[in-house]
Amino acid sequence: MASEMTSSAYISHHLTNWTFGAHPENGLGFAHTAQEAAEMGFWAIHVDTMLWSVGLGMFFIWMFRKVAKAATSDVPGSTQNFVETIIEFVEDNVSSIFHYKNALIAPLALTIFVWIFLMNTMDLVPVDWLPFLAQKIGEAFGADPHHVYMKVVPTTDINATLGMAFAVFALILYYSIKMKGVGGFLAELAFQPLGKWLLPFNLFLEIVGLLAKPVSLALRLFGNMYAGEMIFILIALLPFWAQWLLSVPWAIFHILVITLQAFIFMVLTIVYLAMAHEDH
Repeated sequence: MASEMTSSAYISHHLTNWTFGAHPENGLGFAHTAQEAAEMGFWAIHVDTMLWSVGLGMFFIWMFRKVAKAATSDVPGSTQNFVETIIEFVEDNVSSIFHYKNALIAPLALTIFVWIFLMNTMDLVPVDWLPFLAQKIGEAFGADPHHVYMKVVPTTDINATLGMAFAVFALILYYSIKMKGVGGFLAELAFQPLGKWLLPFNLFLEIVGLLAKPVSLALRLFGNMYAGEMIFILIALLPFWAQWLLSVPWAIFHILVITLQAFIFMVLTIVYLAMAHEDH
């Protein structure tokens, strides 16, 4: 694919989502160019992000359910060992950070860690393989190959990371109000950290700090994964021998990145929900 495009067109093509929405001029349909995708505005749907994120989420549920149904107290298989290791790892982190009774936190942390890890792992698939397959499928249905887009790493889409971060933010607000009451929650915003005489300043600090939580969750994950994807794309523009020389070391290093980003998102979620349960 890289040999058929200029470098800038190749990069732009790989960074453009498969977008469905209402174009101001062409009406409802799929975007044919990156500019059309941008012009569709807020209500456009990134079909590839939805496809891969939902698909990987279903794979996570299927795999863990299959292991749970086949679990044995005898000598476990390698898959059961692997799943149990992940569950124990998550449980250890939850128990060390979250010291309240809430049956949701551990399953939520497990879901976040595994789901984000699976989405991040798609970054290790060679950048042209799945887009090339999508291109061939599109050609079979009469589509222009240069208008077939397929981004396979959902966490490189700011919409996906913001969606997850806002879901966590909604839980933060819910548990803050549930545990402290509306009055207690508003009192924390109004009277901390400098007392009632500096209420406007307290509100400013606390609201900014509160809103920074989902923004930091979303941007940290998006920024790291987007940068990693960009490096893979740039490597793909190099000669064939240079691609293998550089892509393998970068992929090995990137395994640490994709795992660390899933871990950070999980831990911060646990920390923020623990803070929501604290009553000052």
